[in-house]
Amino acid sequence: MSAKRLSIILLFSIILGSTRASAISFDLDSIASWGKFPAFCIKTYRWGDSFFNGFDTTYVKPTGYRMNVKLRTDNWIDSYTFRMSDDAEMYMRTNPSTSLGIWVSYMALSVGYDVNLSKYYKGANDVRKRFNFQFNCSLFAASLSYSNSTTDNTIKKIIYRDEKYPADIHVPGMNSRTLLFDAYYFLNHHKYSFAAAYSFGRIQKKSAGSFFFGFSYWNQRYDFDFSSLPPDVLHILPDNWENDTYKVRSKNYGIKAGYAYNWAIGQHWLLAISESPTLGIKRGYINTNSKKNTSLGLSNSLRLSVVWNNGHFFAGAIGHIRSTLIYDKLHTLVTNVANLEISAGYRFNLW
Repeated sequence: MSAKRLSIILLFSIILGSTRASAISFDLDSIASWGKFPAFCIKTYRWGDSFFNGFDTTYVKPTGYRMNVKLRTDNWIDSYTFRMSDDAEMYMRTNPSTSLGIWVSYMALSVGYDVNLSKYYKGANDVRKRFNFQFNCSLFAASLSYSNSTTDNTIKKIIYRDEKYPADIHVPGMNSRTLLFDAYYFLNHHKYSFAAAYSFGRIQKKSAGSFFFGFSYWNQRYDFDFSSLPPDVLHILPDNWENDTYKVRSKNYGIKAGYAYNWAIGQHWLLAISESPTLGIKRGYINTNSKKNTSLGLSNSLRLSVVWNNGHFFAGAIGHIRSTLIYDKLHTLVTNVANLEISAGYRFNLW
């Protein structure tokens, strides 16, 4: 072997050995040793983690893993209850919908995408798009969601002058859009964990609850066409519903307040409930685009959860009912969106 070739082999061996000895590590102490600025960043991160994620380990503990991936199925139904003048009431609901999606979480950040399976059902005529973004830490939680759907509805009940009439009237092509942002702060965040109940991000060891308050913004847009209804139903609609259509454009700004409680059952199970009404200001119009009005905005959010944890693995069922109120002098509309999420996942670390 030539001296030149031997020199190249020795040089390569030295470089390879050096690389192995000083391989890049994502351990926080190793990152801090890189220099003053990395050390400052790690110090800042540790302060922020302690401030935003500090908790009493008697009540709450970390999962032990920074990341998780979960498969979830989301089942939901929208319902609308119209109360009109002349003692008339009409209850309407959408077809049930089911989506299937994959979510990935890293610490407090979660993102996912769901595919609507209902459009593949025989006879289904739904076009639905939904997006969800969540952020959770011990101190507060925030979420952003958007839904856009054109679905068939069914009128299930009509009440007119105290007489109840069973109904099964098909109403096609009802369009609704909703953009919702929520952010809220937990007063007893050292002992109560919202993430343990609704995002699988903590383990609730002992039962605890907390009051919370925050801010909500929701933007609603409805386009309902009732012109295909039978004449004996059309006559109960308000006179200002031009061409028997119902249109809403509204922006709502509200203050949220509520209470949540987690029951820790044994080593693996958790039962949770959360209730939070929202009071605010609504700005928009109903059945006209020429005159905006300001009125009281009201909504309510009720959550129920059952969670199972066992090391890397977790599963749970989360129910959520969100109600909102829309009204003018001639009618009141109560909308309800009922969700049931069933998830199963696996926790892990990449480093």
